[in-house]
Amino acid sequence: SVEIDPRNLTREHLEAFRRIGFNRTSFGVQDFNLQVQEAINRVQSEEITRQTVTWARELGFESVNLDLIYGLPFQTSESFAITVEKVVDIRPNRIAVFNYAHVPWLKRHQNVMPSEALPSPDARLQILKMTIEKLVSNGYEYIGMDHFALPTDDLSIAQKNGTLYRNFQGYSTRAGADVYAFGVSAISQFQNIYAQNQKNLKDYYTRVDEQIPATNVGYRMTFDDHVRKETINQLMCHLEIDKRGIEEKFGVDFEDYFASDIPKLQTFIDENLLENDTDKIKIIGARILIIRNVAMCFDAYLEKMMREKPVFSKTV
Repeated sequence: SVEIDPRNLTREHLEAFRRIGFNRTSFGVQDFNLQVQEAINRVQSEEITRQTVTWARELGFESVNLDLIYGLPFQTSESFAITVEKVVDIRPNRIAVFNYAHVPWLKRHQNVMPSEALPSPDARLQILKMTIEKLVSNGYEYIGMDHFALPTDDLSIAQKNGTLYRNFQGYSTRAGADVYAFGVSAISQFQNIYAQNQKNLKDYYTRVDEQIPATNVGYRMTFDDHVRKETINQLMCHLEIDKRGIEEKFGVDFEDYFASDIPKLQTFIDENLLENDTDKIKIIGARILIIRNVAMCFDAYLEKMMREKPVFSKTV
């Protein structure tokens, strides 16, 4: 799979990707509204997007994904509805709907965006609810927490079969597959290890030219990391945690192992958004709105990271 910016793409580029074996592609859209595009300095016409998708289909790409982002400057539920309708008309196999993360202290280029034009939390919620309703009513199936797919797509089939998986890049049908990263700052993922390439372009090319590994930093997962990764993955992919499955796979007592984490779920239970019974913890309401929040209850690193370096955006 290859992610491509349609604004700088030619048919010849896509032909080259097909020749070397790529069979899936993803194109960024964000929003078709011109005022929003100008505010984020990313102008891309509907015509360019349609032409790009047409090329991909003519060249035999098996799956085409379009990315949307809600929460951008000047967006309203009414204006974004027009974008969603246009995307539905293009009929990509998959649609990803991401929440805009406004973190100008981390991403300096966001400082030029008109922050006063960002939609309020309530407005963002309305945009999201409208988007979900339109996509589902137009035949797309809700995958996990931020993806939608046609019923014939591999993601939809994997969700039905219980084989859906999520890695740091998004949802996948290949659970346990290694991810080999190429390029500056790219991250590889293996069974027990994460490894990131040099973030500085000059340093990256120096290593490549000298034919030495471009890896700059790595991390070896602990037993606890594996337990929590599986727990969070189940939640994000299947909207529930199989307690007995976790116990059998890792040889732990679920209630004892997560004794300090389970009480954090009580707020969701009190609001009738979550069920916690003998065998499972299951999301029963608000889905995309609370999956991340529930998953955060099982994140052993989050509290420390927020205390030492608060760089994260809001979940909605």
